[in-house]
Amino acid sequence: MRLSHVITVLEELYPPAWAESWDAVGLVCGDPDQEVGRVLFAVDPVAAVIDEALEWGAGLIVTHHPLLLRGVHSVAATTPKGRLIHRMITNGIALHTAHTNADRADPGVSDALARAVGLTGELRPMVPAADDPRRGLGRIGELDAPVTLREFTERAAAGLPSTAWGVRAAGDPEALVRTVAVCGGAGDSLLDTARAAGVDAYLTADLRHHPASEFAEHGGPALVDASHWATEWPWLADAERRLAASSPEAGKLETRVSTLVTDAWRLHAEGAL
Repeated sequence: MRLSHVITVLEELYPPAWAESWDAVGLVCGDPDQEVGRVLFAVDPVAAVIDEALEWGAGLIVTHHPLLLRGVHSVAATTPKGRLIHRMITNGIALHTAHTNADRADPGVSDALARAVGLTGELRPMVPAADDPRRGLGRIGELDAPVTLREFTERAAAGLPSTAWGVRAAGDPEALVRTVAVCGGAGDSLLDTARAAGVDAYLTADLRHHPASEFAEHGGPALVDASHWATEWPWLADAERRLAASSPEAGKLETRVSTLVTDAWRLHAEGAL
């Protein structure tokens, strides 16, 4: 399948217009006229993922996180990102990014996260898009039956890929949880939205001490904090399925979801107290 056709499909599924103004999404490198037979999906465009693409013979890597989020004046191979660009171009590998446009899609990153941690039935956005109330940031849904916060935290850990960060929770371990809000990636900007929604727990990533502590002190819902990478990884399989189902031609592509753990945190040790 020609790269330009694959990109057309991806941009129909995750239109660049849905991305935040500060974001950098779309085709990063690659010749639109080149033929693509294998597509690798990954969260991060890092060296280990490029290695996997080279070993497998992928012609396209689709990542959630951008490689060049901020403006650059050079992609010389004297820099880490420049070296990645050179390796991909030299080996005929294209790179495409779907970031905040995938966050806002229906289904998108938070839908996949919600299903991974056990939410069933209809999901609704925490912050609906102005032009379509089914799209937007985050998702709110329900568990089949109430469970304790302790049990939900364990369920979330079991449903997400394992990382050194793990899954941690703030709140009464025995409090019952039924209605849950989730946001893939860093979601502390939606803490007040989660409180206003009246959910029992809010699961996201990258929660900081002071906002989380203040939130808990003022009677907010329980907080469940997972690895940034882990909360976004479930989306990859969904994007893979949607690409394959988009057309008979796309269905013939060989696709793979990378299982490499590219979370930045690699070690975890318990304290003495």
